[in-house]
Amino acid sequence: MLLELAQWLARDVRGFNVFSYITLRTVLAALTSLAISFVIGPAMIRKLTAYKIGQSVRDDGPQTHLVKAGTPTMGGALILVSIAVSTLLWADLGNRYVWVVLVTTLGFGVIGWVDDYRKVVYRNPKGLSVAAKFFWQSAIAFSVALYLAVTAEMPAQTTMIVPFFKQVAIPLGVAGFVALTYLVIVGTSNAVNLTDGLDGLAIMPTVMISSALAIFAYAAGHAVFAKYLGIPHIPHAGELAVFCGALAGAGLAFLWFNAYPAEVFMGDVGALALGAALGAVTVIVRQEIVLVIMGGVFVVETLSVMLQVASFKLLGRRIFRMAPLHHHYELKGWKENQVVVRFWIITMMLVLFGLSSLKLR
Repeated sequence: MLLELAQWLARDVRGFNVFSYITLRTVLAALTSLAISFVIGPAMIRKLTAYKIGQSVRDDGPQTHLVKAGTPTMGGALILVSIAVSTLLWADLGNRYVWVVLVTTLGFGVIGWVDDYRKVVYRNPKGLSVAAKFFWQSAIAFSVALYLAVTAEMPAQTTMIVPFFKQVAIPLGVAGFVALTYLVIVGTSNAVNLTDGLDGLAIMPTVMISSALAIFAYAAGHAVFAKYLGIPHIPHAGELAVFCGALAGAGLAFLWFNAYPAEVFMGDVGALALGAALGAVTVIVRQEIVLVIMGGVFVVETLSVMLQVASFKLLGRRIFRMAPLHHHYELKGWKENQVVVRFWIITMMLVLFGLSSLKLR
């Protein structure tokens, strides 16, 4: 929106051409979403508190979590509003990738919102049924995957890139690309949701990963940089850096309210949407394996749940004291802040390792 205005004004005042730079608009998008969240955040938290939209706490969980009961949830709506407004203001609205990622994010946000609403308003502990949630996640992810496959203009857009190896790439074809895209979007969405169990635990890794993806998107969309770095050149993908900037800014602002002791939780409306956003950006810039590396904490949290369930059903015993993994460490005696900060540190190292794949080939 503002890009179009700047381009129109640049006809008379050349200084407005500065807004054509993706890097500047990425920074402005981050600052805008940060400001929006800070401005409307306190009012939204007061509204959620007034409507008694509070978080329920598992009885079998760490006893230290009992004090969290009643803390406002569904705060992820704040993140989504900030991302959407900031992206619409600063991104190129003629770019199809921007709309693909934005629609994916908001679509998964709606699924999470319905789930949260049923839990906290109708007091239905199950919320949206697993089957219904999976159906709608699948419908959105499959639609996005099919659209990206059909509109792909070059083989690089549907080829799996193996990081750290310059000449290794796996052609997927339409079917393979659709299947991989579906798994990445749905898998990342649910992985972030499973990780969102402690104050600030999920949001900071999301901010770090989205910031790194902004770099990948910018490089992939720039023909010269892509050739120099040996990564696929995806025309127009650079505009996704603006979206990633908006996500990072909104996430940092939310952390202000979500840091221990949390004033608000993001709920499924935030966790499902943010995970889907990371997955959608990743498949467009062709860095699925790098996402697995950078999102190692999300991956391990998800695997801990899968292993716990499989072990209990097959062997009748549990591998961990409690799943997801962050609860296991809490029950071992780690303080909540210790778990959160240590997982942040691990994510930071993994993100830096993932970024190193840009040059180490």
